[in-house]
Amino acid sequence: MKKKLIFIGTVIVIIFLLLFGTFKLMNARTFQLFGGLTDKVETNHKVVALTFDDGPTKNVDDIIALLKKYNIKATFFLIGNDIEEHPEEAKKLIEEGHQIGNHTYSHHRMILKSPSFIKEEIEKTDDLIREAGYSGEIDFRPPNGKKIVGLPYYLSKHDRDTVMWNIEPDTFYTVSADKIEYVNDNVTPGSIILLHAMYDRTGEELKTLEGVIQSLAEEGYEFVTVNELQGLERE
Repeated sequence: MKKKLIFIGTVIVIIFLLLFGTFKLMNARTFQLFGGLTDKVETNHKVVALTFDDGPTKNVDDIIALLKKYNIKATFFLIGNDIEEHPEEAKKLIEEGHQIGNHTYSHHRMILKSPSFIKEEIEKTDDLIREAGYSGEIDFRPPNGKKIVGLPYYLSKHDRDTVMWNIEPDTFYTVSADKIEYVNDNVTPGSIILLHAMYDRTGEELKTLEGVIQSLAEEGYEFVTVNELQGLERE
């Protein structure tokens, strides 16, 4: 009986460790099992990349206007479904010279999905990005940053980068002032900053964006796209 209890206890511990390891791997910002991942870049240049997830939506006009005010090019990870609903907004981002990335078609979490589902989600969105007029390299960012095996494997087989982030003010704070302070406290040369402004109807995200731009500019930071940032690695 004692041996049986020890065996059962050992099995429970192993299962717990496997589940915990899977959870950590799924949420890892700096590691994946296959292919290349960028969460920040090691560089001596005082530069950061502003990245936006989701959309495009009607908020594109306001975001573009604000970025244009400060002569900034950013990186937008767009959802295929939203591109279909707002094709003109996608074209505006491209015409303004911003980098466009793939954020899947439906924004489903890309874990425990079949290879065919992963393929369709990515390739369908790639096609929509190309149809909107984008000709540059299309990086990929998984919804909510979730990934385990299937997604990284597909991306590695197709020589695609997974672009994550190392600064995420929206995750920890709701008030603009707190978000700006968080960015200032955590930014380093080569940081990739994750922002969400596409679905905001309050204007708070635009206030955060402008505050981040102003405060980092005062500290001597310049703003580049993710591809430009990767080109500065180790320089």
